[in-house]
Amino acid sequence: MSNSVFRFATVSGQSVHWFLKRNCSVTPSQLGWLYASICVVSLGIGAFFWRGGARLVLPFTWLELTAVGIAFILYARHATDGEKIALQGGRLVVELESGGHCERTEFLPHQVRVEPQDSDRSLIEVSGQGRSVRVGRYVRPELRAALAREIRMALRSA
Repeated sequence: MSNSVFRFATVSGQSVHWFLKRNCSVTPSQLGWLYASICVVSLGIGAFFWRGGARLVLPFTWLELTAVGIAFILYARHATDGEKIALQGGRLVVELESGGHCERTEFLPHQVRVEPQDSDRSLIEVSGQGRSVRVGRYVRPELRAALAREIRMALRSA
């Protein structure tokens, strides 16, 4: 199999891998540094006004930083979400990671069904041997049919 045949996959030897990740512009560590800098600036301003006699500014600063911190934690928890699909060693392995929880499902390639059909923009259902997983969350809906075709093509040549 040639890598030029695939749009979404990476081919290495007899293995084909699809890494579908959430499109996040900020990593969790960058977010941590951003939050620390916001804390320094906000607490500095709050302390300045607190010393000037505005006693309620600092408690509201803490409230604001707590709310922003919670929002950043929720964002960072899902920033590394993704889907890994690998066709290697006679197996199709699908791993779904969401919020630090990883779900792994293995299929025999010759017993797998991949849906939707070419015109459907829904998630792609990979099923076989009584199990089923849906993939394609991190691919634009109009490109999911192309991803499904790629997976089918790789399964045929396995």
